[in-house]
Amino acid sequence: MDWSTAALLLLALVFANLPFFTERIFFVKRTDGNKALGWRLLELIVLYAIAGGVAWLMESRIGQVHPQRWEFYAITACLFLVFAYPGFVWRYLWRKPGL
Repeated sequence: MDWSTAALLLLALVFANLPFFTERIFFVKRTDGNKALGWRLLELIVLYAIAGGVAWLMESRIGQVHPQRWEFYAITACLFLVFAYPGFVWRYLWRKPGL
């Protein structure tokens, strides 16, 4: 595994957890309280697309981009959701002291 693969996996791990660690909608608009789960899922989808775009750019700089079918996107979306699990646990399942 070279540095670009490790950097891409680290980027995907960070992008997958970002929606769960901030209360701002798309990191810009403040909310009056807790951000709804729907906003977090929408942010996950957008960040998955951005991570895919970065991966496509990295592949195009190396050489010819290999065409992908739906199976590739289904597997990478599931991997992105697995990467998001620590943030989901921290936000929704972790018992906070005093609650």
